Amino acid sequence: MPDLNKTYLFRMTHIENISHILQHGITHSNSINANPAFVPIGDSTLIATRSHFLLENGRRLGEYIPFYFGKRTPMLYVIQHGFNMVAATPADNIIYCVSSVQKIIDLGLDFIFTNGHAVDCFSTQYLATDIQNIDDILDKNAINAKYWRDDNDLDKKRRKEAEFLVLGDIDPLGILGYVTYSEKARQRVIDFGADATKVIVKPEYYFEI
Repeated sequence: MPDLNKTYLFRMTHIENISHILQHGITHSNSINANPAFVPIGDSTLIATRSHFLLENGRRLGEYIPFYFGKRTPMLYVIQHGFNMVAATPADNIIYCVSSVQKIIDLGLDFIFTNGHAVDCFSTQYLATDIQNIDDILDKNAINAKYWRDDNDLDKKRRKEAEFLVLGDIDPLGILGYVTYSEKARQRVIDFGADATKVIVKPEYYFEI
């Protein structure tokens, strides 16, 4: 049986969004509690594609709030470096909001998860009823790999980007903690009102520029 309390979920956001998250949690863009001053990071083209991508359950991918199962993802690399017409964002401005599968279950939220990037045709979509098999479904070695380029495994990048997709807003209590790149960023998050014991510095979760 998987330990869902330790099956952690990671969502990256701009540090300027933390104040709203502390008050309202992680909210969907269509929520009545949506952040009117939301600062986006990431690929706007991909975000648009995801908003219209039809899932097997009949819903659109854009209806869900996505998390990764690991850190140092290809998307983070793009965000930090500014590739694919994405504006580069300094590591100090990128914060991980950390939850767990069990915490999402405890909140009573509906979810699905994938064994790779959600819009990739080779990825499989799984329902909440499959959650007890998650350790067999996910490739933890790929998810936790420091790098994903592998000439002997061209599918490694897709599997590293496995996603956990949550339907609906996530209450602030659903966030176990926050990870920052530096002590300076940690102090900013604390100044926004975060519990200091729940904000940790992990530069190894980021890429060096």
